[in-house]
Amino acid sequence: MKNKQLLRILISAIFFALGFILGSFDTISFICFIISYLVIGYDILWKAIKNCFHLELFDEAFLMTIATIGAFCIGEFPEGVAVMLFFQIGEYIQDIAMNRSRKSITHLMELKVDMATVVRGGNEKNVAAEEVKIDEVIVVRPGEKIPLDGVVLEGSSNLDTMSLTGESKPLSVRENDVVLSGGINMDRLLKIKVTSTFENSTVSKILKMMEEIDQNKATTEKFITRFSKVYTPIVVILALFLAIVPSIIVGNPSEWVYRALVFLVISCPCALVLSIPLGFFCGIGKSSKYGILVKNSEAMEKISKIDTIVFDKTGTLTEGKFKVNQIRSEFLKESELLKIAAYAEYYSNHPIALSIKQVYRDEIDESQISDYQEVPGQGIKVKIGSDEVLAGNEEMLKKANLPIPEEDAIGTIVYFVINGKYVGNILISDEIKEDSYSLVEKLKQVGVQHFAVLSGDHESIVSSVCKKLGIAEYHSRLLPIDKVEYLKKLEKTSKNPVAFVGDGMNDALVLASADVGISLGGIGSDAAIEASDMVLMNDRISLIAKAIQISKKTQNIIWQNIIFAISIKVLVLILGSLGIANIWSAVFSDVGVTVLAIMNSIRILK
Repeated sequence: MKNKQLLRILISAIFFALGFILGSFDTISFICFIISYLVIGYDILWKAIKNCFHLELFDEAFLMTIATIGAFCIGEFPEGVAVMLFFQIGEYIQDIAMNRSRKSITHLMELKVDMATVVRGGNEKNVAAEEVKIDEVIVVRPGEKIPLDGVVLEGSSNLDTMSLTGESKPLSVRENDVVLSGGINMDRLLKIKVTSTFENSTVSKILKMMEEIDQNKATTEKFITRFSKVYTPIVVILALFLAIVPSIIVGNPSEWVYRALVFLVISCPCALVLSIPLGFFCGIGKSSKYGILVKNSEAMEKISKIDTIVFDKTGTLTEGKFKVNQIRSEFLKESELLKIAAYAEYYSNHPIALSIKQVYRDEIDESQISDYQEVPGQGIKVKIGSDEVLAGNEEMLKKANLPIPEEDAIGTIVYFVINGKYVGNILISDEIKEDSYSLVEKLKQVGVQHFAVLSGDHESIVSSVCKKLGIAEYHSRLLPIDKVEYLKKLEKTSKNPVAFVGDGMNDALVLASADVGISLGGIGSDAAIEASDMVLMNDRISLIAKAIQISKKTQNIIWQNIIFAISIKVLVLILGSLGIANIWSAVFSDVGVTVLAIMNSIRILK
């Protein structure tokens, strides 16, 4: 398509040049100009005609058609062809720029793998990735892309995840590690147990986000669209006024018609209409290189204005990977309490339960576990052998009418009760991410002034984390609905967009309520993706500062283009109306402004 457009430009330019060279042969010269005009402008003419039938009269095709046909009518053949030729050259340059910006996210489009090697009946079969079911085992050889999300069942290797996360350092994986689709296996064969369907895989979610990039337009884009709809008819009316009224009053109609044509040519809003979406697309493309996926231009614009960020704690500021720090037993041996804990938490998938089971190395006799019951907000009730066991938080002790032991340690404490008697507790802690320590300073450098943490955890734990990170405001013991209510209050009092940052696992409701929802740590759940305006594909929370920096640069360049384009056009409009600027000036200034605006937008990618 691009080659065809270039060929049209070359053919038109040749006949345009011949028209000049053969200027002394009026008929031949005229034919050359007509051929040049039709070759380069037939699509614009056809679009203008179709729009007239649909009563869509005022767009750039309409302006170009009126201006060029008008030039032919008053005998200005070269000018008529030049308007169309240079307009198409501007369009061609814009296409090149758009393709270049699209290349900045095509690495995401190339993540998709259509086929997978699945193990069935002891044999390997090459099947469509869509046909592989959850819990089936796939084989990924060195050099191959991982087609589906899963857990490493057998083998160890390094993965190239740069296209997913923006990280150049290979990711080392071994048995029981989670792997995402789209990563490239670099070293050794891996057998992976599939944990999601192709439709719900990481790659599919990314591609869905990329398809939605053009859907929600930024306020700036919406303004320019509305502006063009009003601006173009006003320009046509003013051009008619300029052609008719002075001709009646002072005479010399051909001169005033010529000035009106200059007015029409320079008034074409191409630089504005083209450069704004291109600018946003370049910003989105630049972000993707760092593993930052921005949903659309509306989100990009909002991100540039953020001055308040609210964080979830677990999995966002902290690793979200709990580990057993201490076992404190009143009557039992530590090993016995750990065994009771592992049996009690056997059926739970909560991160705390997983951390306890990971420490307990022995085999669990499932037949000893009965009457298992999870109590929301408290913990677990279960029968182990003949013993009634409670494993939970302070609320569970209160419900059992047992005193709460005084503890000075900071962390999550799981209390254990056997047959109504308190027997001890296990201290679980979650480490702060290394990247979180520099977070506040980096965000302040890009204009964020207010910070807060919302967490469902204990006040002492939240306070400790916030103190280490330099965040003064925090709220603990919150349910998701409490977080939503707090955000709504904050948004009402804030002049600028408020962002909420969560790990995407259970924050979908809060992410959807925020002005800007940011999912952290991979591609999370479908609900979180749907609710988020931005997704960080790796675990580097400080990249939020980079995203804000890119969005601010994008906004600055877009407004530079708007101010520059309008200023030049107003200047040439005035000069054209006064008879100082001719059609050639209008053509070159219009194309020049468009090209410069496009080149300025491309700077975002650097």
